[in-house]
Amino acid sequence: MATLADVLRDAIADRNMSLRAVARAAPCDPGHLSHIARGHYPPSKSLARALERVLGIPGRLTPFLASEEAAEEATVEGDNPGETDADVRRRQVIRMLTTLGISGAVSGTSESVRQLLAQLLDSESRDLDAWHLTISDHLYALRTRPAASAREGLVIDLLAIEQQLRIASASKSIELQRVIAALSMIHANVLTRLGEHGESIHWSRTANAAADASGDLELGLLTRAMEASLGLYGQRDPVTVLQLTINAQQNSGKALSIGRARIDLAHTKALSMLGRHEEAKRCLQPLLTSAPPPANTGIMPTLHRNHQAVWFAESWVRSYAGEEAHADHARDQVLSTNPSHEYYAKVRLHEALCATVNGAIGRGIGRAIEIFDELPPAHRTQMIIETGEEILRAVPLDLRGRPVVRDLRAIMNGAAPLT
Repeated sequence: MATLADVLRDAIADRNMSLRAVARAAPCDPGHLSHIARGHYPPSKSLARALERVLGIPGRLTPFLASEEAAEEATVEGDNPGETDADVRRRQVIRMLTTLGISGAVSGTSESVRQLLAQLLDSESRDLDAWHLTISDHLYALRTRPAASAREGLVIDLLAIEQQLRIASASKSIELQRVIAALSMIHANVLTRLGEHGESIHWSRTANAAADASGDLELGLLTRAMEASLGLYGQRDPVTVLQLTINAQQNSGKALSIGRARIDLAHTKALSMLGRHEEAKRCLQPLLTSAPPPANTGIMPTLHRNHQAVWFAESWVRSYAGEEAHADHARDQVLSTNPSHEYYAKVRLHEALCATVNGAIGRGIGRAIEIFDELPPAHRTQMIIETGEEILRAVPLDLRGRPVVRDLRAIMNGAAPLT
């Protein structure tokens, strides 16, 4: 007997559409649709109806959902009369761990899974104000705690909001999609710090899809700016990142906003990594001299310290170009803003990069070693390590055998982020 997944796959093939094109038209996350098409779990009723519309198969998918609901009710009420609501929710949580792709966030032991389920089952449904506070809490954790610690609470809240979205009204689901976009963006950042690049890319896409589903254009710019920025830390080829920023710029219009400014900053940094220093400086100049974009009053108001981000980008661009005086000034501006430990370490490593680019190998590499020696192991994120790797790449090939270079290489090899 054909299943919902069978009908869905056949319809996609008959329409000669790619899965990504179907997801874009629905709209939904391509990874989510991929799981549905493989029969891992069913779509929601609203998504099933959207897929029927996109694929031109009215009434072909939704009947499967009715039969599955009836079967589940029969299982709960007939085959397992002693099963409680908590038992049902526990099954749903385990399924969602796989659905969300975050089962790796727990150690895999029965005790860690038990603790995760206990926390989630004890949690109450939250109103939107509470979710906004949750986002602020996770942003604070991102700035102040080791990445592995910051991830723990995120897993609980991502599961909780997934459950809440399933039963939300149409009006509330729009705002919940904005929350999902914000939490997914933070999760992608944490995963990049932990060196889990494949999962980070997945969550960046989830953030983009949720922002698009909410209809919040500015949030969509912010999620794409974050995706591009994270890609610069060993996650993607700089050419790919540059194309991401170009695509986002083309879709953003000309209105001045924090999101557009962040995309432009990622664009300048990608140009620098590709050795296109004059282009990078030209792109950066308007951001240094223009009035700041309107204050961000969106769902993540504490994420964007725009002056700090612009100065950090200038430090980046000038350091790659070997312009020490300009880089020093930009770095001092960043340090004056009381940056997070992540920003603090990376902008100080820019000094080492600039010296190395200019041929002062001993001074540059020595400075990098000092910075890593001062950094607690729990705060040695993959983003910081990748900045150190950029310093090593700036050393000419014939000088990479020098003892000081080998010493920094040893630190890089032993500085994997703690997960």
